Amino acid sequence: MKLSTKHLLGIKDLNREDIQLILSTAEQFKEVLQRPVKKVPSLRDVTIVNLFYENSTRTRMSFELAERRLSADVLNFAASTSSSAKGETLLDTVNNILSMKVDMVVMRHSASGAPHFLAKNIPAAIVNAGDGINEHPTQALLDAFSIKEKLGRLEGLKVAIIGDIMHSRVALSNMYLLKKMGAEILVAGPPTLIPKYIGEALDVRVEYNLKKALEWCDVANVLRIQLERQNQPLFSSLREYNLAYGIKRRLLEDLSKEIVIMHPGPINRGVELDSDVADGPYSIILNQVENGVAVRMAVLYLLADREN
Repeated sequence: MKLSTKHLLGIKDLNREDIQLILSTAEQFKEVLQRPVKKVPSLRDVTIVNLFYENSTRTRMSFELAERRLSADVLNFAASTSSSAKGETLLDTVNNILSMKVDMVVMRHSASGAPHFLAKNIPAAIVNAGDGINEHPTQALLDAFSIKEKLGRLEGLKVAIIGDIMHSRVALSNMYLLKKMGAEILVAGPPTLIPKYIGEALDVRVEYNLKKALEWCDVANVLRIQLERQNQPLFSSLREYNLAYGIKRRLLEDLSKEIVIMHPGPINRGVELDSDVADGPYSIILNQVENGVAVRMAVLYLLADREN
């Protein structure tokens, strides 16, 4: 089986069969990662450039590890130390990289739509590692993989996405993916951090009361407050946010059922999650990090169009 698309620009562009193929391929690669020798020759002679115009630790390391586990040749590009800091355009930068015979570009950019622009202008396969406030498709895929691994399914599950919905590319990709796979979605947080028409536009529930959201869901995917993307104060203080929307251990223990806690990272401890929740028995946050490598291996392998 093959993906229906040459690029991974967003979950919006994938069909249900694409998602199932990526998740099942990731299962195979997760088995590989449990072996003493974790490297496979699947992408030998394939050259991949990691083109990061925005700061990243986990996503960049996860992609690089996935690429090296597949035996790809890897080039790393950081905008702050490149000619782009001197005014070189995005297209010029990429064309210069492509002249080195690069097969695939993994790209993170602060401008929504930047990977889509590249996909229209260069022949290499493009993987979107996060564009502005648009999408972060591999995060949604690894979140779905982690939920399925923990609970055995996606269809019919109730997933609450809690926090800064307004500025989150993770939220949008998760909503697209989980809806396609048959889950029910609720978004929760302060009214100032939830887009006004999101419930109607994306057919999701909206809830402003944290306890009601947690009572409703099977899984809570908790998002970071993205102060760097907020042009004006959208709530009174981080302490006030924590009092109203921070998830605390006692709050989870008072629920009528056990739920799963997730977070795409980095965590603002003591703001959206208390430490005893992030590190506690409800959390699968470290599983998400581990699964990220297997999922990104699957994406790169499938986009390289190699036979299973």
